[in-house]
Amino acid sequence: MGIIQKQGLKSSFYIMIGFVIGAINLLILFPLFFSKSDQGLVRAMIDIGATLSVFCTLGSLPVVYKFYPFYNQYLGPKKNELPFITLLVNLIGFGLLLIIGWQEKDFIIRKLGKSPDLAVYFNYVYPYTFFLLLFFWLEGFAWGLRKGVTTNFLKETLIRILTSVLILAFGLNIISFPTFIKLFSGIYLIPVLILLLTLIKTKEWSIKNFKISNVTRRLRGRMINFALFVFAGQFFNLLARTNDTFFILGFRGLSDAAIFAIATYVSAILEIPQRSLTSITIPVLAESWKNKDFVNIKHIYHKSVSNLLIIGLLLFGLIWLNIENLVAFLNWISHKQGGGYDALTKLIFILGLAKLIDLGTGVNSQIIGTSNYWKFDFYTNLFYILLSLPLNYYLIKHYGLEGLAFSNLVALTLYNSVRFGFLYKKFNLQPYTLKHGIFLLLSISLMLLVHQIPTNNNFAINIVIKSVIYGIAFYGLAYWINPAPEILNFFNDLFKNKIPGLFKRK
Repeated sequence: MGIIQKQGLKSSFYIMIGFVIGAINLLILFPLFFSKSDQGLVRAMIDIGATLSVFCTLGSLPVVYKFYPFYNQYLGPKKNELPFITLLVNLIGFGLLLIIGWQEKDFIIRKLGKSPDLAVYFNYVYPYTFFLLLFFWLEGFAWGLRKGVTTNFLKETLIRILTSVLILAFGLNIISFPTFIKLFSGIYLIPVLILLLTLIKTKEWSIKNFKISNVTRRLRGRMINFALFVFAGQFFNLLARTNDTFFILGFRGLSDAAIFAIATYVSAILEIPQRSLTSITIPVLAESWKNKDFVNIKHIYHKSVSNLLIIGLLLFGLIWLNIENLVAFLNWISHKQGGGYDALTKLIFILGLAKLIDLGTGVNSQIIGTSNYWKFDFYTNLFYILLSLPLNYYLIKHYGLEGLAFSNLVALTLYNSVRFGFLYKKFNLQPYTLKHGIFLLLSISLMLLVHQIPTNNNFAINIVIKSVIYGIAFYGLAYWINPAPEILNFFNDLFKNKIPGLFKRK
């Protein structure tokens, strides 16, 4: 198993733990202790902070991803001034955000008319954005130094552990809700400090050099051009994925934002393998393009599709088969808040299907973004935002949250279709085989069969029965067709050797 598979699986393990903790937070602790309006406020802070932090980077992060290998190769860590330059750019970006936020404060409050509580606490978005910005900055260098597993642990697992602590502190009346928001706004401070120390200890990263090198002088024009295009593309892409929250806040209010946040989170479980592969594949692809190793790029593309598709189908099946059980559980645990989670059934199915289609296209975004055709990344992301904004506006206004979910499905499908067509036409990259098609059809048939299993009033028993039956049958199907040998070998080794080995006496 190659380095991408090994690190990707390890990273997926940490992200999975984080998602389990996040699920406990979002599906148990938040509904138990917080009203839907308060849950929506927290979700709004997260989405707004994520969007603003990317804006504050002003394109510095794509420069780190693509050019950091060149700096390390020609200058070494002690003479590498890229950390200092990019930090300066990020601070300038955050300064611009503060100026704009101060000048347009009244306009922002007016636009949040359907979400008055968010207007009250909006200033706490700024510290959340700042610490998240610093984390993104350090994460870019950590990826270049093959520390993607560490960053995923901090971002996906530790953050959710810290969130659990804050929720329990509020639930046990140790802190008030305003104090919870204040502490939550600085939640990324601890991961930032840990990641900073991790980079310093590698002795391959330093922020002490302020002198402009010949590498920067030679690549300056190319880096600025690259940064502006890719930054705009990434910002458009993020805005396309988060603008639904802004539309909900403007048209529906914080309670509906909480409902949609749960649907988004549950469907985002499918992103676990994709998010882990992103941090691992970017430096490998960047180096492969630099060395003109097209064979390795083709290999990565094919393996990413195979691995992501099989894991995506497994997760989508488990989610879809248990949607009704999840809704029953949420209505039960939040009875003091009046329940009201029935809308999740259709939302999770539609959003999950959109994520599955996104997974089925592999690491197409990373391949384009690290190639010499990175401008196409900008154009497709521009297409994505120009498509999703009017779709979201029209469908949420006329069809509510369900219309917004359909908008996500349509936009992601067309967006990935354009990218797939580009890679096929430009590089003759086509990662699909007959095995993929057969496995897809049989997996769907398996989901439909398991869905027909009779249920009872105990949602916990329903979850166990359907999940176990589907999981065992899915494994048998994967073993028979074998569309992703690496994944199958990993689980075979896990169940045959590693897990039994834990119970053997040394």
